[in-house]
Amino acid sequence: MSNHHNTPPPTHYDVIIIGAGASGLYCALTAGRRGRRVLVLDHANKAGKKILMSGGGRCNFTNYFVEPEHFIGTNPHFCKSALSRYPSWEFIAMVEGHKIPYHEREHGQLFCDDSAQDILTMLLDECRAVGVQVRLNTKIDSVNTVEPDNNTRFQLATSKALNKKDMASGAKPSQVSYSCESLVVATGGLSIPTMGASGLGYELAQQFGHTLIATDASLVPFTFTDKTGELIRSLAGISLPVIASNERISFKLPVLFTHRGLSGPAMLQLSNYWHTGETISINLLPETDVTALLLAHKKSHPRQLIRTVLTENTNSALPKKLLAALQTQLWDDIKDTELANIKDERLLELGTTLNGWQLKPSGTEGYRTAEVTRGGVKTDEVSSKTMQSKLQEGLYFVGEVLDVTGWLGGYNFQWAWASGFVSGEVV
Repeated sequence: MSNHHNTPPPTHYDVIIIGAGASGLYCALTAGRRGRRVLVLDHANKAGKKILMSGGGRCNFTNYFVEPEHFIGTNPHFCKSALSRYPSWEFIAMVEGHKIPYHEREHGQLFCDDSAQDILTMLLDECRAVGVQVRLNTKIDSVNTVEPDNNTRFQLATSKALNKKDMASGAKPSQVSYSCESLVVATGGLSIPTMGASGLGYELAQQFGHTLIATDASLVPFTFTDKTGELIRSLAGISLPVIASNERISFKLPVLFTHRGLSGPAMLQLSNYWHTGETISINLLPETDVTALLLAHKKSHPRQLIRTVLTENTNSALPKKLLAALQTQLWDDIKDTELANIKDERLLELGTTLNGWQLKPSGTEGYRTAEVTRGGVKTDEVSSKTMQSKLQEGLYFVGEVLDVTGWLGGYNFQWAWASGFVSGEVV
């Protein structure tokens, strides 16, 4: 029996995928099932780091209800083809095939019962089963096209990403070059740099002449300076159902006050549609017309105080601490005045504010905590059916690197699976 351990691994593959995250692994296993020789490269020391941390470690891996309107991008039609060819029940079937227990939360969101590790293990097992090679700790130094011959279009120079121990011993990064026919960019966005996010995918896109739609942190909490910021920080930990909106869209979901600003599903969803400098509106009592309530009580209970009315008669009472803080900010001068002695205009003004609190965020928490990156590779220059570049044959873009951003609730994962699948079918 000959010893194969010393032979260097082959450096030519049919498909090389840069990025061992959700879209990259899904593309890899799909291509591998077709008998393609696939190599996945990633600079991180672990595959699927963002999968592991998503959904609080439970991974909100898809949603029962996936429609194109759950996604934003400069071309809203781009996502339709892939989503229709790889619906969420296809992924659910795979999860069930691997006997991974999961549950549904509100709005059709699906989460693992145990751990996000179950999803990552499933993807890596599926890759292994079809012979996909995954190489971690690998830095991409350069990507070049070569004159196509023998199914070779691209050449990649890579080096080993050194750990602290290597560096201390003065080791030089070992360099390996690879060639392939199809190259898939599955590098994700700029969100959560501590997980190893980098702009490599955008650099590669530009190298091949692609246009980038400006990127921004998204699905991210808002921050506030000034008096409002102080008020919000003093209420950290309070959560309540609201309607959060701007001129483009509104969401009826919970908001969470934090030490840094406003978070919770309502704010994260709204951040997808927010641009710096814009005002947002929060209806703190979505089930109650506050103006009508105050004016009615002025007639029927003229001696009541505003806070009493708001505590006792709203369908969803405001948390006491929040009510006290709002009182200080909005009607401190009349807090002990009976309704009979307050002008209707003032009650109207107050009702309007509570049903539509106008706030101007100073910004967001940025890429540090953002779940996704809005913007990316312009989709007009990419085939919506195969994810292949229209500018460079054999080059593909999948997942978050593209200008397709999903809502909170498993949509970004579904986009990763779907775009990975349709490219994996053709690479």
